[in-house]
Amino acid sequence: MDITILIYILVGFAAQIVDGTLGMAYGVTCNSFLLGAGVPVALASASVHAAEVVTTFASGLAHLRLGNVQKRTFLHLLLPGVTGGALGAYLLSNLPVGVLKPYIAMYLILMGARIIYRALRKNTQQDTEPGGKPLLLLGFFGGLMDAVGGGGWGPIVTSTLVARGRSARRTIGTVNAAEFFVTLAETITFSVFLSLTNWQVVVGLMIGGLLAAPLGATITKKLDPRKLMLVVGFFIIFLSVRTIYLAFT
Repeated sequence: MDITILIYILVGFAAQIVDGTLGMAYGVTCNSFLLGAGVPVALASASVHAAEVVTTFASGLAHLRLGNVQKRTFLHLLLPGVTGGALGAYLLSNLPVGVLKPYIAMYLILMGARIIYRALRKNTQQDTEPGGKPLLLLGFFGGLMDAVGGGGWGPIVTSTLVARGRSARRTIGTVNAAEFFVTLAETITFSVFLSLTNWQVVVGLMIGGLLAAPLGATITKKLDPRKLMLVVGFFIIFLSVRTIYLAFT
């Protein structure tokens, strides 16, 4: 086997452990690696999302089996997330929209700080499910920015819901489950407008993600909720500061 595909398998495995545990950063991690290797922005995002079709299915199924998914929240996120993801993939394939990333990162820093604040308070977790128009808008915006930024569904949707005091474990599981459908819509749209030829990258990331998906879901179920919120908050801030730094260097 080519040593290159083994590297992609390791990247996919590490990214899925983080994503399955914290509900975010598979796309950000893989996309950062591909951009560092010289892959064009649109092609990098398309490759990551093609791999995520399989990995998000495995991760979502694992979370469902472990009772980490809330049905009502899942349904509220589904259609707007798919719509936003498809639109974002179209825009990235045809328009220069990378200038939005620093502003999204600034929003996420605020969400990360709010999550840390809530984690340090008592009784910060709720098992009730949010709904209504704000959740629909969140799903659309998360899907849109996920495609445009090569990752962002988890950081935006998970961080916002957890910052509002929702159960970290159930939010992570639900957002992971919905992500499969968002990613599928993005991949189909990318396939229409781009020629996806680097299948070695896609297969490597896919294999690594598949191997890690059950482990990430199990870690999420076993972690203490307040500690999980602290990890999520600090991780969001770290990724967002990095995004801003790269945008201006």
